[in-house]
Formats: sequence, structure tokens, C-alpha cells
Amino acid sequence: MRSLVAAPLLFASYGIARIIDGLDGSRGPGIAWTIGHLCFLVGLVLCVPVFRRLWALAGGGATATAGYVIGLVGALSLGVQFVIDLVVGFLSADHEAMGPRFEAVQAVPGVEPLVYTVVPPLFYVGMLMLMTQLAVRRSVPWWSPALVLAQAVVPLASKDLIPLAAALLLLAFVPLMRVNPGPTGAPAAP
Repeated sequence: MRSLVAAPLLFASYGIARIIDGLDGSRGPGIAWTIGHLCFLVGLVLCVPVFRRLWALAGGGATATAGYVIGLVGALSLGVQFVIDLVVGFLSADHEAMGPRFEAVQAVPGVEPLVYTVVPPLFYVGMLMLMTQLAVRRSVPWWSPALVLAQAVVPLASKDLIPLAAALLLLAFVPLMRVNPGPTGAPAAP
């Protein structure tokens, strides 16, 4: 499944563009800001079939469905955040002009938790839930969910580590490239 490779590569591209964008001491607006954010958005869109595949491999039951829904809600929230970033970037002549626009958006009641603090991490929670279920079912090795957790935590130390986090996610997905869901959603025999 191409999305298993493409999504992490696009997340890595975002991280690299972010580093390049910050070389002048500020981030956005500009070409690196725009390209990076577009890469991340496309990566999020590609995670929809990834979540669907994880859900199917996990058996599609209540726990798998919870992980699937939680992950998609987080992805949607992250998507909104990145769209806001793009719009602010397009509307701003320079980095200083971005600040008041971000402040205005974040001042709208509910936006901060829904788009920036509480809901976006659900993307990683849902993915971790599904990968853990797959490890329990022995569809993936134990280290796949461990790498999913690591890729979610590593950027908390420094956002410059986003490319490393994306590489960890790609490694976590490698075992999934060899497992095909059967017609009922259960893993097919190899």
C-alpha cells in the first residue's frame, strides 16, 4: 500500500521544509512554509486509507473502530490547523504580520483546544491504539507500536526532529506492507 510509505515521506518533507524555512531565524510566510504545510496536509489525507487498513487488520471491532475514529478526528483537527497556517501565510506579507492573525484565530472560543492543544494529539493516540491491537494480534511485531509512540514523542523534544519521527513511523509501517486484510477484515494467511 503506497500510503504507508508516502505519508511518512510527506511528513519528513514537512520537517525538512520547516528546518529550511527557519534558517533565516523565522518561519513563514514563503515558499518553504507553503510547500512544507502542503506536504503535511497531503500526508494527513494519505493517513485516511492507512487508518482504514489498520482498522481492517485489527478486526474492525469496537476497540479498532474507536482507534480508527479517534485517529481520524485527530487528523481532521491537524488538517484544520495546517489550513489555518497556510491561509495566514498567504495573507501575511512577512513573519511579523502572521502573529496578529494567529492570535485572532486562536482567540475564537474553542479554537485553541479543538485545533491546537487537545484534539490534534488524538491522531497519534488513534494510530497507537490500532498498532497496539495489531501487536496483540501478532500482525505486527511489538516494536511497531513502540516506534509509533516514539515518533509521536520525539518532536516534543524539538520540532527539528520531525524528519527523524517520520523515519520512525515509516519503520513502524514496514511490517504492515507484508500483511493483507482478508475479505472479512481479518489478516489473510500469508
